[in-house]
Amino acid sequence: MVPDPDPPVKRQHWHRTLGAASGSEKCRHLVLILPACLLFLPANLSQMGPLSLLVMGLVAVHCMGILVKCAHHFCHRLNKPFVDYGDTVMYGLEASPSSWLRNHAHWGRHIVDFFLIVTQLGFCCVYFVFLADNFKQVIEAANVTTNNCHSNETVILTPTMDSRLYMLTFLPFLVLLVFIRNLRVLSIFSLLANISMLVSLVMIYQFIVQEIPDPTHLPLVASWKTYPLFFGTAIFAFEGIGMVLPLENKMKDPRKFSLILYVGMAIVTALYISLGSLGYLQFGANIQGSITLNLPNCWLYQSVKLLYSIGIFFTYALQFYVPAEIIVPFFVARVPEHCELLIDLSVRTMLVCLTCILAILIPRLDLVISLVGSVSSSALALIIPPLLEIATYYSEGMSPLTIIKDALISILGFVGFVVGTCVAIYELIQPSNAPIFINSTSAFA
Repeated sequence: MVPDPDPPVKRQHWHRTLGAASGSEKCRHLVLILPACLLFLPANLSQMGPLSLLVMGLVAVHCMGILVKCAHHFCHRLNKPFVDYGDTVMYGLEASPSSWLRNHAHWGRHIVDFFLIVTQLGFCCVYFVFLADNFKQVIEAANVTTNNCHSNETVILTPTMDSRLYMLTFLPFLVLLVFIRNLRVLSIFSLLANISMLVSLVMIYQFIVQEIPDPTHLPLVASWKTYPLFFGTAIFAFEGIGMVLPLENKMKDPRKFSLILYVGMAIVTALYISLGSLGYLQFGANIQGSITLNLPNCWLYQSVKLLYSIGIFFTYALQFYVPAEIIVPFFVARVPEHCELLIDLSVRTMLVCLTCILAILIPRLDLVISLVGSVSSSALALIIPPLLEIATYYSEGMSPLTIIKDALISILGFVGFVVGTCVAIYELIQPSNAPIFINSTSAFA
């Protein structure tokens, strides 16, 4: 975290290199913020269902709107063209009626930076596990992969090396990828990632809508004990709040951003619910942490796994960019100029190695997602925005209903933070329902 009281220019450089864009382009960017999370929702809906996911989505989008409103308030009040998430929280604490909060307002920015780092590096950990699981399954099934995508024969996979060794295999390539520091160059990889994931999603939808089994054998309601894990995964999926203000800042007409935000998130929510519901109906109790792990053992859908994995590989660099822009300058500023490049690359290497080590320690994809969502995404998406609204507007007068609403949302986020984290850690220590990774064709045998 950068300890200086005023945000340096370099700290916001990644916002500014995006360039101005129209509303339709920003809607597209907003929809593409969370494409990788889409594949994790079918397993998530098996825990609490689409209605709970819809409620979580509505609350998360409402909190995004709160953040945008507070940011606009301080832009007008302080005559600033743009404030980011951390600055908005800092100014909100400065406007609060509590003298203690005003005196420690600069910690608001540091707290936001901390959770942004944890969230984005958590995404990177998830991507390590995703890449390892999908490549492992493709390689193990290579000898028995067929051209028949509707075979009902049980597939016996050929054991290969442990998935954690696959993570180590990807490590040097991801290190080289994050050495690319120019966001404009990374945008090319982003385009490739979006194209590959879009093609993969079309193929996944094409498969899961075919011959959906009778859903009457599925339970109407899951155990209440699964809700904490659902909470972590759901809020992980909707945690795009860190990109809301940068996107709004680059709008040619920022007044239209609220409409763009709600339209974009409505599309995201519809995709989440549709893929989650159809995936669960298709695979039932055999649903895996990522729906790609349930695809049939034929060359077409094996290529879908590889194609989506390529998209995830390039997306790693984009998710890594935000924490790198916060952490790297902290170390670079403390060394002579001739050592800056070496320190820059060394810090990036250590951060990638850290995400790999964490992924190796927690190789279960579902628990990694739930843990990251509960620990950091809940703070950024649910806890901080309502408290920010109270701190910002309390002195100017707020209705009791608004205060109660904000308090309830923050309490929901805090309870989810505590309980979700505890349950995820408990499942890691004493797994009660560890997933058995099988190829989906065995489910139809």
